[in-house]
Amino acid sequence: MNKKKRASYYIWKIIKYITCIFLAILTILPFWIMLVNATRSTYEIQQNSISLLPSKYFMNNLQILLGKSFNPLKGFINSMIISGGATACTVYFSSLTAYALVAYDWKLRQSFFTLILAVMMIPAQVTSIGFYQFMYRIGMTNSFLPLILPAIAAPITVFFMRQYLISTLSLDIVNSARIDGAGEFHIFNRIIIPIMKPAIATQAIFAFVASWNNLFLPLILLTDKDKYTMPIMVSLLRGDIYKTEFGSVYLGLSLTVLPLFVVYFLLSKYIIAGVALGGVKE
Repeated sequence: MNKKKRASYYIWKIIKYITCIFLAILTILPFWIMLVNATRSTYEIQQNSISLLPSKYFMNNLQILLGKSFNPLKGFINSMIISGGATACTVYFSSLTAYALVAYDWKLRQSFFTLILAVMMIPAQVTSIGFYQFMYRIGMTNSFLPLILPAIAAPITVFFMRQYLISTLSLDIVNSARIDGAGEFHIFNRIIIPIMKPAIATQAIFAFVASWNNLFLPLILLTDKDKYTMPIMVSLLRGDIYKTEFGSVYLGLSLTVLPLFVVYFLLSKYIIAGVALGGVKE
């Protein structure tokens, strides 16, 4: 009987490994095809849409890409300024708001949280026209600030941070710090933020990806070519009505995606550490 149980255990283990490998391949496959298409010509992509082997037209696609006024370095810098600033504003001020909702007992706390949940239901596209008109009237179009500062108000991130603090934060730690004479911002910056590292890392990934891939607002707010972001530059690659160089388009998309991988790999260790910490039972 023990041998049967052991055999059954190993069979299920093998099935789990095979399933995980299969899902990993399905996840990586679209990115690999995108990288492969960046090395292929337009004719190859149109004649044979799917290929797993790189071709020899990478340098040709790069020349076409740079010949279309595509400045990847400038686009990287602009996108990094906007995405980095928006991410920092989102995670810090959302964490601060969530801390106020959990650590303080004030009269309208639940009403304020209900208002945050209501704001979550409003699509961003509904307010975009009014937002553009407001930025135009105060002379802040063609600037990075309208794409960074609104990230301070991120109701979804506030909701996630609040739920995380409710499950992990012990108010005794906060009260002990207050008794020792620590100020509120000192408590938040030195005690609360280290506790929230896994949640901050998770939301930083989501906020960075959302800001980096944002095309609509930068497209209507930025008119100076020197301030274009990477998504805008990639969208302009298909502006030729006579012929679209799909190889250069895929190369531009590949350059756009690379920073997202870097951010994920830099922050993934904090997410794994948070999951491991949450799995420890006393």
